[in-house]
Amino acid sequence: MDPRMWLRAVSVIPRLDREGWDRLDPIARWLVAVRAAVLVMTVTSAGLAGLLALRDGVFDGVRFGLLLVGLTLAHATNNLVNDLTDHVKGLDRGDSFRARYGPQPLEHGLLTPRAMLRYVAVTGGVALLCGVLLVLVRGGATWWLFAAGIALVLAYTWPLKHVGLGEPAVLLVWGPLMVGGGYYVMADDLPTGVLWASLPFAMCATGVLFGKHIDKLDQDRRKGVRTLPVLLGEARARAVARSLIVLPYGVVGLCVALGHLGWPVLVIVVALPVARRVLPPFRSPRPQAPPAELPRGVWPLFFVALAFHHMRWFGGSFVVGVVLDVLRVRLGVG
Repeated sequence: MDPRMWLRAVSVIPRLDREGWDRLDPIARWLVAVRAAVLVMTVTSAGLAGLLALRDGVFDGVRFGLLLVGLTLAHATNNLVNDLTDHVKGLDRGDSFRARYGPQPLEHGLLTPRAMLRYVAVTGGVALLCGVLLVLVRGGATWWLFAAGIALVLAYTWPLKHVGLGEPAVLLVWGPLMVGGGYYVMADDLPTGVLWASLPFAMCATGVLFGKHIDKLDQDRRKGVRTLPVLLGEARARAVARSLIVLPYGVVGLCVALGHLGWPVLVIVVALPVARRVLPPFRSPRPQAPPAELPRGVWPLFFVALAFHHMRWFGGSFVVGVVLDVLRVRLGVG
């Protein structure tokens, strides 16, 4: 067991050859296979649902635990299914973008399809169990939320991603479905303000996907994968990506003005310098070679790396702001 490798796998997507893979323990292999570094997006959305419920005095620890584990493993399952499906369809063969920025377990011969299916079965099975328990504990509209989650896990890779609906699905899932639905299963209610509060981080998460799909736009176009950036064209896609960096600040301000969030959430201004740094590159086409200022080992990630960097800063400061808002409400301060 190597906890240092676990930490690395949840921080970045490590690049490994077969020899490096063989040295990993089972937990590290699973973390690499599910691309654990991106699961922070789901942990953040689930955490926001719990914090908003705590602020409103409706938090339930058991339901939150099931929610957090279930959603995180559902995201991990989606990543596995995505790699498996793209491998079967031949989309990740050769010098594909996915196979360049990190180990694609099937394409690089690290896992057999049968082994990948076992990963899917175990990871998805635990996620499914958490969902079933939530339905049994809560009932009501949780059935519909559960069904929607299953449908989106299975449908994202195909057909949604292929018809320009993958990006809108991410906005829906990481916002209203995860944050709003998560709040609902704890509170037995879903105020409109929670739905509004779910949007800022969901926009950042969608911006990350936009960045990734702009990075591999040419490959997707050649392979017939009609992501939204492919349908929009690079220039318009980069404009949308810029808006997904800027708009979250405006939505947070609106939420504060309408009383959906308290003034401590305005701590997100600490992320503004990061937003200002990552916006200019989105005004120009993707470079053909890694820019000098890009940290070593990041390329071929470019737009997605910029969006992910901003997402971490915005998401982290947003969570801190909501924690402060919880303290404000629970302590009866201002």
